Amino acid sequence: DRARHQVLKAIAHADQRTRTGPGRRHALRLAAGAVVATAITGTAVLTGTDGSGEGGAPGTSTPRLENAAATVLNGAASWEREQEKEPVAPRDDQFIYSKRIIQETEQKTGEVKTYTDEMWESVDVSKPSLSMELGREMWEGPADEGGGVWPPRKWSELKKLPQDPEKLISAIISLGSRSDDRPISDLDEFERFEAYWLLGELLKNPVLPQGLRPAAYEALALVPGIKTIPGVKDSAGRAGVGIASTELGSHEGKYLIFDPASYAFLGFRDERISASGQKKYIQLSHVEDWGIVDRVRQRP
Repeated sequence: DRARHQVLKAIAHADQRTRTGPGRRHALRLAAGAVVATAITGTAVLTGTDGSGEGGAPGTSTPRLENAAATVLNGAASWEREQEKEPVAPRDDQFIYSKRIIQETEQKTGEVKTYTDEMWESVDVSKPSLSMELGREMWEGPADEGGGVWPPRKWSELKKLPQDPEKLISAIISLGSRSDDRPISDLDEFERFEAYWLLGELLKNPVLPQGLRPAAYEALALVPGIKTIPGVKDSAGRAGVGIASTELGSHEGKYLIFDPASYAFLGFRDERISASGQKKYIQLSHVEDWGIVDRVRQRP
């Protein structure tokens, strides 16, 4: 628990310094007595034209209720339940394949580059997984005996996650290592960020048991510090409403985007700072394909 807490704290602090964080994919590797954070890939990212959250398309509107974020997220849960069907469960010896098209725009010059990133993630983490980060291949070694990753990939572990929103938050905060019966209102600032970050990572799984994705949206709606950002656009130019965390230096440059009318999920927005700290990139992307395969480099 202490190791996991330190890893997430380091991620949060890095987020404050570099403006990278929940919008980018990490796998929390869980082992006996230790936790290691491994960067996996740039994730699906959708954005407004300038990242300001202003200038929504005419004729569109965003929720104006006092708790607008909860309205959007609960609406997304309802939309998801109407669309979802029980998916085919992957076997432990298989891989989850996903393909993402990532478009980066350098903010000052306007230079645009497009990357096709693919991932093959071992379901039971017993085999090496292959992923790409802006076109660069990266290998993730198999987990140690008794270890795993967050979010879990094994179907049996995903099925164990509660679909009651409050219980899901408790399970995610503890990662199943202890019971935590405190009310959500008692979570401290870091735990609120932790819940937001880990729920966001769970939602990036392309395949989840029926009911778990809408439950995760409803759980996000309960996390304190979540707010709406109206008037944003996605990479297709569609109007949307952003959902962001205000905890621990999270910025309006990183958020989830939903349709302002149907509340269907559209994607993520993120920003990246160069290693030199001199350049900032706006990332836009979408998941083009995903599936369950038997080996690395196999495609559906």
